[in-house]
Amino acid sequence: MKRKLAAVAVLSATALLTGVIQVSTAAQAAPTPSLQAQAAQQHATVLKLAAGQAGPLAKALKLGDKEQLVAKDAVVDKDGTRHLRFERTYGGLPVIGGDLIVHQKADGSVKAVDKAVAARIALSSLTPEIAADRAVAQVAESVRATVGVTTDADESPLTEVHQAGQAELVVWAIDGTPRLAYRTTVTGLRADGTPSRQVLVTDASDGRILATHETIQTAAGTGNGVFVGQVPLTTTQSGSEYRLQDGSRGGQSTSDLNNGTDGTGSLFANTSNSFGDGTVNSRESAAVDAQFGAATTWDFYKNTFGRSGIRNDGVGALSRVHYGSDYVNAFWDDSCFCMSYGDGSNNTAPLTEIDVAGHEMSHGVTAATANLNYAGESGGLNEATSDIMGTMVEWYANLPSNPPNYWIGELINLRGDGSPLRYMDQPSKDGASADYWDANVGNLDVHYSSGVANHFFYLLSEGSGAKTINGFSYSSPTYDNSTLAGIGRDKAAQIWYRALTTYFTSTTDYAGARTGTLSAAADLYGSGSAEYSAVAASWTAVNVN
Repeated sequence: MKRKLAAVAVLSATALLTGVIQVSTAAQAAPTPSLQAQAAQQHATVLKLAAGQAGPLAKALKLGDKEQLVAKDAVVDKDGTRHLRFERTYGGLPVIGGDLIVHQKADGSVKAVDKAVAARIALSSLTPEIAADRAVAQVAESVRATVGVTTDADESPLTEVHQAGQAELVVWAIDGTPRLAYRTTVTGLRADGTPSRQVLVTDASDGRILATHETIQTAAGTGNGVFVGQVPLTTTQSGSEYRLQDGSRGGQSTSDLNNGTDGTGSLFANTSNSFGDGTVNSRESAAVDAQFGAATTWDFYKNTFGRSGIRNDGVGALSRVHYGSDYVNAFWDDSCFCMSYGDGSNNTAPLTEIDVAGHEMSHGVTAATANLNYAGESGGLNEATSDIMGTMVEWYANLPSNPPNYWIGELINLRGDGSPLRYMDQPSKDGASADYWDANVGNLDVHYSSGVANHFFYLLSEGSGAKTINGFSYSSPTYDNSTLAGIGRDKAAQIWYRALTTYFTSTTDYAGARTGTLSAAADLYGSGSAEYSAVAASWTAVNVN
């Protein structure tokens, strides 16, 4: 929802982080620690100033006396235009679906507001009818009932339920009917070894489950990696040994879990400052892939969008390799701010391909910005964002050992037949993903509903029809039989990132994604530009109108 508001208290433009949208062709250029620290300080300053706006903006938005805004993120354009992202509380309780973005001119006047949910919050009581311990017991019983059951090919069935955490009282507003609810996290383990952390929201009046989603999101010196080949690495020297710890990129590091599933593992270190031999016989080879993948993802976001790390706070993530035994997957876990990779079948096929790394860590970027709900159409957009940015990381790396393309996870052979996990040019080639939007898309698993946005991104980047790009053959159809010419992947990525960080909210669906990317294209290239028209045409070509 958008509405015009009068000007509120003006932020100091000179203190803000400007020039957020930056494009650079420089490859693998790591920021110096001083610049990194400066970027982190600038971002902290922006958040502090945004927090100072919370009170005046809540009044300007005519929120109720029990409602407060909590600053989460801020983007400031070169011309001083500000996009302030807030979460919301009601009576001190978190509001799920209460997030909003305030767009301000440089003078502080409000241009527009995007709300995840437009419904007004006015609860008659903040006293739940069901006690918290009963809510915990109910959700634990509900999750236990799913042991051994799976609903799609990409999700391994739950085999163990470990424990249910405390029930947190919240306000549920996502469906447009705000009500008191409980949010409870239940941990467990899936059959393939993936840890499970399910968040369930239940109605505080009758215990009915309102929503459930899995928060463990899967992709399912010098170094010589399994997939990246011979690459440079930035390491840290301590005494006579060199460690896979990168001080120039927020201290991000890579550790060996030694086939365990808990903890931070053992930091990789040796005395030669040369890691891996390119084969799975060396435990360091997968670590080289992971460390280089994290560095490339950092550099891609930094040099393409001016983003300093996954959370834009200058802090690097931990990569953990050799997770579990015969574990055929990889996942990002926002709670530990860490990336984990299994060794695959017979512990001989690590899942450390670079687009997998970029995909998984981009889940962290989404969590830090739009926080797209991992269900329905917003869940498909969440997965598509990771596919899009993971693909862009692969193009950014441009490795001879892993030539970039528009396929996802083509080298890890997760299906066992040599085929990619997903195809962006024609998603349905995987046998399950959607090429075009229809009313049922939101009911698909998020890895398959993502096909609509993946197809949009490919069409926007490269256009329709049969063609060969970088030695790979593609054939991309359109819903309306239109013929499209792409604007290039770099511009397409700028538009998607701008929409993600500036316009998407937790509940954005495909119609909202069309609106958000059109707004992003207008910001970057003008509403009368060829790029703007291409965005509109590409959405129409996947039946999002």
